[in-house]
Amino acid sequence: MHAFDALGDPVRRRILELLAEGEQTSGAITAAIRAEFGISQPAVSQHLRVLRESGLTTVRAEGTRRLYAVEPAPLREVDMWLERFRGFWEQRLDALGTELARGRRERRLNAGAHEPTGKGKQ
Repeated sequence: MHAFDALGDPVRRRILELLAEGEQTSGAITAAIRAEFGISQPAVSQHLRVLRESGLTTVRAEGTRRLYAVEPAPLREVDMWLERFRGFWEQRLDALGTELARGRRERRLNAGAHEPTGKGKQ
């Protein structure tokens, strides 16, 4: 399965978000996903399997626990594919940054114009 196929599901994207915070047990992932999405434990296990088979996660055994972690290589491939589209939003974000800076500057100037100068006070 290609990374984009696996990332197309909101449950799997949420699992990756949880794993972005660090390695987690399958039990912790299952509890969080069941609480958020209301799906069964077998359904969560299926999503974990898809992420594992797509290469987006790794799993290691620690005693009886299974610890999942993000595998960055497939995400780098997704990032490289997205690179060709970044110009569509980066230009808009640059424009937003310019407008925010302009607003801050205008607020500073307006605040300075309304401050008492201290003249006429004794």
